Amino acid sequence: MSLCLLFFITVNHNPSPLISSSSAMRSPHAFRNGESPSSRDLTHFHSTVAAQKLRRFNSLILLLRLASFSFSLASAIFTLTNSHGSGSPHWYDFDAFRFAFVANAIVALYSVFEMGTCVWEFSRETTLWPEAFQVWFDFGHDQVFSYLLLSAGSAAAALARTMRGGDMCTDNKAFCLQSDVAIGLGFAAFLFLAFSSCFSGFRVACFLITGSRFHL
Repeated sequence: MSLCLLFFITVNHNPSPLISSSSAMRSPHAFRNGESPSSRDLTHFHSTVAAQKLRRFNSLILLLRLASFSFSLASAIFTLTNSHGSGSPHWYDFDAFRFAFVANAIVALYSVFEMGTCVWEFSRETTLWPEAFQVWFDFGHDQVFSYLLLSAGSAAAALARTMRGGDMCTDNKAFCLQSDVAIGLGFAAFLFLAFSSCFSGFRVACFLITGSRFHL
């Protein structure tokens, strides 16, 4: 009887093999740095979603840069080739058309550079220059070149309106028509550059608030 009682007490005071084995299976790294595996997975999920949002945001900026480049280049080409024989007027005879050509050529070159910085950011996941300089550079130049295109297009449109009011467009319809097309393409380039300026302004605002060019 005493042997049975001793065996019963011994069994009750020994930890269960199942409990000890399950405790042993718990990894000492499960709560490393005070984080459970589920919290680490959640953090990884949020970082992945943020990276995807940043890539979509940069993709949209790249498309706007590409559109601005295409329209400004087309406007410059239409202006440059606007000559129709010796008796027809030439675009370089008019200050407003020369201004529009130079403005669109500058914006086309600037858009090529900005597309290069977007591709760099895609491939390296960082800005070409220090982030603070890059966001202010993009925003400042977007603003300046947007106003440049708007000013040049307005001057060219006013000249074209004056030409249509006289006899020049009656005798040189092809020249006036090509001038109108070049002016319209220049205004389209301005619109896409203005949209790019809004996005670069958003990056500046995020940098000032959070210290990063994108609010993650």
